Amino acid sequence: MADPSVSVVIPTLNAEKYLVECLEAVRGQEYDGEIEILVVDGGSTDGTLAVARDQGVDRVLPNPLRTGESGKAVGFRAAHGELILSIDSDNVVVGRDWLRRMAEPLADAAVIASEALRWDYRREDHFVTRWSALTGVGDPLALYVGNYARHSQLTGRWTGYPHAGEPVDGWLRVVLDPRWVPTLGANGFLVRRRALEVVPVRDYLFDIDFVYELARRGERTIALVDVPVRHYFCDSVGQFYGKTRRRVDDYFFFAATGHRTYPWPSRGAPVVRFTLSTVLVVPLLFDVARGMRRARDRAWFFHVAACWITLWVYGFGAIRGRLRPRMRDRAGWRQ
Repeated sequence: MADPSVSVVIPTLNAEKYLVECLEAVRGQEYDGEIEILVVDGGSTDGTLAVARDQGVDRVLPNPLRTGESGKAVGFRAAHGELILSIDSDNVVVGRDWLRRMAEPLADAAVIASEALRWDYRREDHFVTRWSALTGVGDPLALYVGNYARHSQLTGRWTGYPHAGEPVDGWLRVVLDPRWVPTLGANGFLVRRRALEVVPVRDYLFDIDFVYELARRGERTIALVDVPVRHYFCDSVGQFYGKTRRRVDDYFFFAATGHRTYPWPSRGAPVVRFTLSTVLVVPLLFDVARGMRRARDRAWFFHVAACWITLWVYGFGAIRGRLRPRMRDRAGWRQ
């Protein structure tokens, strides 16, 4: 019996830098089922569309709302596959058996989706990307709050949220508590098409909101598969600042317009601990030392800067977002 068909949804906006590697990795999968590749473009002015054409993607769809979340919504609605894979243009699936291994847990009828357990760590990547791969996060506050969903070499866990998990052959069978849904749903997320009947997709698909709504409506079993995804997270400190600023500005804007549904749990004590640790610096240096013992890499030292940038951007962003919520402008955006 052939493997289930898969639609791969990739939102793009000026994404030529990594798109060739992204698409070649998808097209190189040793997978018996049909693979449909959808690039959903938000108006790229670089060579993104030429790359998509040269790589022979099945369809290029327009994304007039321009954001990654609206691009995913367009792609999910247009997908034909029994399974839908959501990856970003700066992601690379690692290993020719990656898709097969991600699809295997879905032979269990109770499993609604699978996600890659870890980031791919490579010494040749930029130190900000290496820091993200080592810590398992793109937002250091998540380490304190516990709301992360990749294996972290700093904590030794894939999340700090309570959950029920059972190891299976090469993957972890997890039953989510709707009150404690980690940041699942992006950068290597494979979901059954029938999930769209449970949670209809409209103008935007926010990853964590989508998974939360699935869990809230009874689809709580997911698989964390022990395969890596390469994520070219940031190639400069400035880009890290820009992504952090976009995250907070977009959150307050879309929360104000009623598009967000995920109820961020009140975790006052961890936020206070993050703030104090960042201001005092010494606790961050202990984190760096602990990380260095587990994997010697000077990228750990970026942890201090990452916490300071995040504290600064979130602090002012929260004030700005409550007074005048505004979506981050995508003009000039490059992946």
